[in-house]
Amino acid sequence: MRHRIAGRHLSRDTSHRLALYRNLVTDLLRYEKITTTEAKAKEVRALAEKVITLGKKSGLHSYRQALRFLTDEKVAAKVFSEIAPRYKERPGGYTRITKLAPRLGDNAPMVQLELVK
Repeated sequence: MRHRIAGRHLSRDTSHRLALYRNLVTDLLRYEKITTTEAKAKEVRALAEKVITLGKKSGLHSYRQALRFLTDEKVAAKVFSEIAPRYKERPGGYTRITKLAPRLGDNAPMVQLELVK
């Protein structure tokens, strides 16, 4: 039974999955748009929105919490200086998932995850 087990495992162990999420969130915030599978995008969406919410708080503690998750200090600086001020009046929903054609190799459902303008 799967009681009280949240999230997708994506056929990876915990450390690999966390590294994948950290890299995807960092790339999403760096390029503001990524193409990935639907399952990965749905997991990464919540994590990216939490980092942007930290950016909206704009304190030293929030900055250090964002650095703890992101893999690049320049991306963290971008979140606090450019991305978070863009959403200061928005109470959430900073990302959008758009479905694309399935991947040619294995027919995996692909999506584009992007930041809302």
